[in-house]
Amino acid sequence: MIPRQDDEETPLLQQPDQLIARTSPLPWDQFWIILFLQLSDSLVVQTLAPFTPQLIRDIGVTNGDESQVGHYVGILQSSYYTAQALTILPWSQLSDHIGRKPVILTAQFAMSISMFSFGLSKKFVGLVVSRAFCGAFNGSNGVIKSMVMDITDTTNLPKAFSYMPLPWMLGTLVGPLVGGSLSRPVDRFPEIFGRSKLLQIYPYLLPCAVPAIFALVAWLVAYFCFKESVSTTTPLWKLTKGRLLRPSYAKPCPPSRNALAVCEVADSEGVPSKPLPLYALLTPKVLTVTASYVTMTLLYMGFSSVLPVFYSTPIELGGLSLDPPKIGAILAVSGVAHGIFQLLFYSRLHNRFGARAIHVTGVVSGIPIIILFPVTNALARVYGLGLAVWLSVGVQLSLVTSLIMCYPCLALFIRAAAPNRASLGATNGIVQLVVAGAKIVAPASAASVFSYSMQGGHNAWSIYYYLMAFAFLAVGTSLLLPHDPSLWEDHQ
Repeated sequence: MIPRQDDEETPLLQQPDQLIARTSPLPWDQFWIILFLQLSDSLVVQTLAPFTPQLIRDIGVTNGDESQVGHYVGILQSSYYTAQALTILPWSQLSDHIGRKPVILTAQFAMSISMFSFGLSKKFVGLVVSRAFCGAFNGSNGVIKSMVMDITDTTNLPKAFSYMPLPWMLGTLVGPLVGGSLSRPVDRFPEIFGRSKLLQIYPYLLPCAVPAIFALVAWLVAYFCFKESVSTTTPLWKLTKGRLLRPSYAKPCPPSRNALAVCEVADSEGVPSKPLPLYALLTPKVLTVTASYVTMTLLYMGFSSVLPVFYSTPIELGGLSLDPPKIGAILAVSGVAHGIFQLLFYSRLHNRFGARAIHVTGVVSGIPIIILFPVTNALARVYGLGLAVWLSVGVQLSLVTSLIMCYPCLALFIRAAAPNRASLGATNGIVQLVVAGAKIVAPASAASVFSYSMQGGHNAWSIYYYLMAFAFLAVGTSLLLPHDPSLWEDHQ
């Protein structure tokens, strides 16, 4: 009996080594730069949200038709994601060959130029071109995630993603406040900006200049401080001669002496892995996580595009009649709350329940999130903007916290689904390409359906039926994921 007990306890005696691996420290000398770069992207997106509906009204493209505001806001948002969808896969592939740093530097510069251009645009066409330019040259969406995976291992990656909300939290706090407070500064602060001819002509230049300047600062930080996380033997000048399709060696740099990911770029015979062609990346695992990512994105982006329009729409037409400063304040407070919760609890929840359970819970929470839209408006019609309305708003935004935590969970599944570490950027690119398509469809379609539902003779609940369909799709695809991402990695 005693020898048998020893055999049964042998796996338990190996646990200390696994626990030591779990304590692998994050490479903060490079990780803080990645967080800083994320803040730049967050500021660009969040700064525009509070004043975009009012900007659409000011340029006169709707001809005074309030029901068309959401339609044009959706087109403006989708222009960015359309351009990004056409370029995100080439950028991700390119990062596997020439490294992440050149792609990130290009993205930061593009964001700065596009924000200045957006603030100087007086026509709707100019606004669309500015956002499309940013989307076409902003390859950071997938590359940032690849950078995190490059410098971490399987033991500290969940911890790394628990910090990823920090830049989005700060961006959601600062961005809406900048966009809501600094838009039309001549009208809001006449004693300070009343004599500025430039700001009188371009009333939205000041809030756009803040993230534009920050992107330039981020460019400098990345150029001087960030160490390339991918080694490559393929120079850029060779790729310009048509050699992009030729396999090249790409090996993630060792993040730390305790990291395990550096060992994963070689196969079982010790031969360095190479970036695989696209057809070899379309495995069932990659397609499964892509489906889950796309449906969740449809739900979240549809909700996000409707939310500021819902807040700014008159109560009698189905909204809450809030002005840009209030909208900015609400988005800022909710963003901070979401970030703090994920920072404090995501890693613990992941260790306790696993990535799949968190993801499924998040997409299921989309159902009550959508139902609270008409409930909040009904309360506003009956009681005005009183305590009942603000409680309903608070409950809805609290539930969004669960939905947002789907993103780090899906990143873990993407890493596990990648056929090899050298193709991590391309795998991310494939997923982000399809997700970018969802980001095109969701904002434009959801905002347009919202405008349609406000028009006389139409079903006012059309938008909520539409978003509910996204929620059920997201729940269905989430059930296809394994209980733990490591189950995929174990079978590679």
